[in-house]
Amino acid sequence: MLEQPLAPTRPTGRGERASRALLSPWGRCSVLVVLLAAAGSCVVVWEPQRLLSSGWPQQLTGAGAALAFLAVFAACTLAFVPKPLLNAAAGALFGIQQGLVLAVAGTTLGAVAAFSLGRALGRDALRSLLRAKALNAMDRRLSEHGFRSVLLMRLVPGVPFAVANYSAAISRMRTSPFVAATALGVVPNTVAYVVAGSRAADPHSPVLLIALAAIAAMGALSAAGAVRRARVRRRAATA
Repeated sequence: MLEQPLAPTRPTGRGERASRALLSPWGRCSVLVVLLAAAGSCVVVWEPQRLLSSGWPQQLTGAGAALAFLAVFAACTLAFVPKPLLNAAAGALFGIQQGLVLAVAGTTLGAVAAFSLGRALGRDALRSLLRAKALNAMDRRLSEHGFRSVLLMRLVPGVPFAVANYSAAISRMRTSPFVAATALGVVPNTVAYVVAGSRAADPHSPVLLIALAAIAAMGALSAAGAVRRARVRRRAATA
């Protein structure tokens, strides 16, 4: 019986090779880096801190203003704009009650966006780095005790917001505990900055002084935690 001749293989074109490279784990991770760099560049050009000096556009009022600010807040959070600045802007523009709701919602929305992007575009590539002992331990904590771990990262001052987002994204943590822990854990820190922003026009306000004292206390705790972590690392290195 005669064997059927093999069909000639079609040479892989440049477009197909480029598509495969783009869809590969490190290709998707590169897309994530480009997106974050583009978001950061837009923020640098737009300068959202001008909201604190020039105020919110007058043509935006009511629910429209709140929704627009929520979207801007979430986008700025994703682009690594310092959260204290955004929280203070929420208080200055919308007052304590509405500003607090918008700041917590915007923070949570930005965190979920970062979590989703990190998981969709960067997780497969970055998980290859988990062979490192410290990264593997972090992954295990987030995977097994996700809610508690993220809650602590949100409550403890000094843990970068983006680090918590992308650390959770590359772990096996589920989305719902991440969202719940974020929404709950950012409240104490957010309250202090929103209150400070709402009273920034009155430097002698007792409420402002209390808020600034709370911010200073959180800064001291953050510095103390950093010193303690540095000591632990030095002891581990010399052991």
